[in-house]
Amino acid sequence: MKVVKFGGSSLASGKQIEKVFNIVNADPERKIVVVSAPGKRFSADHKVTDLLIACAERRIQGEDPGELSEAVLERYGLIADELELCSDIKDIIKEDLFERLSSDTSDPEIFMDLIKASGEDNNAKLVAAYFQKQGVEARYVNPNEAGLLVSPEPGNAQVLPEAYDNLSSLREQDGIIIFPGFFGYSTDGQVFTFSRSGSDVTGSILAGAVKADLYENYTDVDAVYSVNPFIVERPKEIKELTYREMRELSYAGFTVLHDEALVPAFRAGIPVQIKNTNNPSAPGTRIVNERDNTNGPVIGIASDQGFCSIYVGKYLMNREVGFGRKLLAILEEYGLSYEHTPSGIDDISIILRENQFTDGMEEEILGRIQHELHADEVKIQHSLSLIMVVGEGMRQNIGTMARASKALAKAQVNMEMINQGSSEVSMMFGVQALDEKRAVHALYDEFFAAAAVMW
Repeated sequence: MKVVKFGGSSLASGKQIEKVFNIVNADPERKIVVVSAPGKRFSADHKVTDLLIACAERRIQGEDPGELSEAVLERYGLIADELELCSDIKDIIKEDLFERLSSDTSDPEIFMDLIKASGEDNNAKLVAAYFQKQGVEARYVNPNEAGLLVSPEPGNAQVLPEAYDNLSSLREQDGIIIFPGFFGYSTDGQVFTFSRSGSDVTGSILAGAVKADLYENYTDVDAVYSVNPFIVERPKEIKELTYREMRELSYAGFTVLHDEALVPAFRAGIPVQIKNTNNPSAPGTRIVNERDNTNGPVIGIASDQGFCSIYVGKYLMNREVGFGRKLLAILEEYGLSYEHTPSGIDDISIILRENQFTDGMEEEILGRIQHELHADEVKIQHSLSLIMVVGEGMRQNIGTMARASKALAKAQVNMEMINQGSSEVSMMFGVQALDEKRAVHALYDEFFAAAAVMW
């Protein structure tokens, strides 16, 4: 039995949904289909989820969403017309959307989740209607009906343990199940969404719950690449990698898969296959528990911008019990989460995402650190990029860090910081954002281009 998830680009039009239908029906083991909201049809297009967010914001401000809600309904209407569906499905979607928009807005976060979730929910109804029109036994299943229970955290819901037992019964149901991604229900029946791109999470949860043999995740690329193809032209495709490697790469900037999506599949030991809806014959990338490290020490290189570093220096810091705890407690008071904390005996750096700071917060935090911790030096460095070099093979390989450092030095890229995870599966380099692409090219040439020449 396979659970298969399709992303927004795979469901952006009637033509794309026809491809989805053909893929699902090409393999009788594909029994549960998880769908996203319609994505972009072309670069200047709008995702339905973005339109829904704009609708919710208008309502929260007490305004009529007007043309925005009409734009949402128009997208579904065009898809329904392309698939030659009867008008009933359009009426169902319209009624659902207007009912949601007329809901109570006194809690803006809960209202926002309710509206956002309609993108996936209504698309699942539409896809199910098309499958039925084609004579296939298929039905839409609502997450509440199925028992997908989540924590009441708007925009960041976490699946509850009892949900897995509830969802396991889906395995015994006949026909094909069309299941909306991205959201679940609290125990009191309210809608809460996972973080953005959370349909990946839904697919992984369902795969774990029904003990699927495989979780297939269809997107718009042939495979996971060893580096961002927008930075390096025609990079090497990755045929197989581990859950840990994919998790590290997703966190560090790979957008093929949500960085939390693998957790339920990983815990259940279910392999994940990344495939292309537009080229389903391509083998794709397989994600597994363990693999043979025959490709060299590095499997992929990822990068992401928008970071800053708070540097704190204090003589004999290592002798001061509780210094790190006090420092992080200040950040916690402002609701800030950190990414890395490289440190020495007299200094420590806290790496954070810059977009967490609001006006005035930065100066206030630096002042508190200086005053409350009696630091000798406190400063912040903006516009950093983090580059992650990932590979299980680094555990058994000597000199990987030296090769990476040499490659960056040769490219005249200054390393602002270095941090290697305790798992030895990844190493992180902090560089100025303007040096990011040059650094990625240098590392790719060192670990992949050079290896290709050797072979």
